[in-house]
Amino acid sequence: MRNALGLLLATVVAALAITGVWYYVSKPSAAKAAAQSAAARPSEPAPPPPARVAAKAGAKDDVEITGTISTRAAAAAPALPKSTCANPDALGISRTVMVDTTGGPGFGLDHFKQFDFLADHEVVLTFDDGPWPVNTPAVLKALADECTTGIFFTIGKHATYHPEILRQVLAAGHVVGVHTWSHANLNGKKMTDETAKEELEKGFSAVKFALGTNPAPFFRFPQLQHRPSAVAYLGSRNVAMFSCDVDSFDFRSKDADQVVNTVMTGLDKKGKGIILMHDFQKNTALALPTLLRRLKAGGYKVVAMKPKGTLDTLPEYDAMIGQDPKLPTTMTNARPISSVIQTISQ
Repeated sequence: MRNALGLLLATVVAALAITGVWYYVSKPSAAKAAAQSAAARPSEPAPPPPARVAAKAGAKDDVEITGTISTRAAAAAPALPKSTCANPDALGISRTVMVDTTGGPGFGLDHFKQFDFLADHEVVLTFDDGPWPVNTPAVLKALADECTTGIFFTIGKHATYHPEILRQVLAAGHVVGVHTWSHANLNGKKMTDETAKEELEKGFSAVKFALGTNPAPFFRFPQLQHRPSAVAYLGSRNVAMFSCDVDSFDFRSKDADQVVNTVMTGLDKKGKGIILMHDFQKNTALALPTLLRRLKAGGYKVVAMKPKGTLDTLPEYDAMIGQDPKLPTTMTNARPISSVIQTISQ
């Protein structure tokens, strides 16, 4: 019994001794290995930053990242208006200029030489004396078909006769200026400075009354008769004045072909310019589709002129228009027709 117990005790002691020796031998190696590992880590290349990883991953990944950034930037920027022109070969609009009308600048080299802003083969389309039934809508259609634009110098009285047509002009994106109240010659013998001022201001107020909003601060003198005191007055009102470079003389043309030929002959001579036409004239309405195609074929380009602001009318002349007993009865109430007439049974 004692021998067996002694043998067992000797075995346990031997096992403990072997374990201690193994631990003593293996610990320095592990520590050494750990030290070597720790020393090796600083010399290992650091993992590349995300941008380099993307570059190494290939150009495709890099483009996708850039594309995402670009998309966000585009979303923050205002969207550009998309063209709705259905005519792929339209004359269109080559450029748009904004006009600061402070001080009453003048345009059209027949009378104003200072602001010659058109380049060769550039034109501005202008129309006087409207709005008028049949003719003005036909002019609007011709312009729309060619996706182009013009300036309409409106007679105040005509605006009160046909406000719905004038609103169509504005809604189509054209500029609505003024051509006096009654198309009076402001250089007439019986014209005084005061009556000339009334012709101007009543015209402004009448166009505002018809549109329901302020007109553009653009004006053309009837018969291109520039009364000096009226020129100075318009300057004080910050209204730009328009003469022309090419006169269509459509008011005395025998047919549409003559209108086209007169305009193209004038343009071929001058090479550019503000074209004076009348949406009041039937032959102009008939001529315009052909004229616009001729302009396109001749390499001419349309420039749109937009005012920087609008014209503030004077309250006393606004009141004159609203209370004028000679105006059509439909103009005595500014409410829309839907608020006056409603179908209650059908």
